[in-house]
Amino acid sequence: MMTSPSFAQQTADKLAIVEALYRFAAGIDLRDKELLASSLSENAVSDFRPAAAKAGFEYPVIEGRETIVSSLLTSLSTLDTTHSISNPRVTINDDIACVDVLVEAQHVLRNDGTRHYVMKNRYDVELARSGDIWVITRNTVDNVWRSGELAVLSAI
Repeated sequence: MMTSPSFAQQTADKLAIVEALYRFAAGIDLRDKELLASSLSENAVSDFRPAAAKAGFEYPVIEGRETIVSSLLTSLSTLDTTHSISNPRVTINDDIACVDVLVEAQHVLRNDGTRHYVMKNRYDVELARSGDIWVITRNTVDNVWRSGELAVLSAI
């Protein structure tokens, strides 16, 4: 007979799952390659197409941890970013998890702090347990609203 995880284990897992999202966001904001990489599985997939389409531009699906890290840090290199994560709803099934979360992402030109673009996005994230931590296996980003100067994202 299989036993259900204890409340304490479920709570610890939920915190660790959300912490993977914090590592992802902080890795981008701090331009910390190792921190960003620690949030992703080796074969992770990043799909920003739904959000990009609503904002009026195209962005390809990116596959593989190293490719995602390199692509994000390169495409955002001219910007200062801050990502705020809220309202995570976590579902866990053994060593696989899903989380639906809101992420507000501010993008400010490094050489002109008066120019910015803000997006409120919904992340649909799939994760897997990897030893003692959880890592993102797939992240699909859709946009709820956006404000500012889209040209700020022209480097992307």
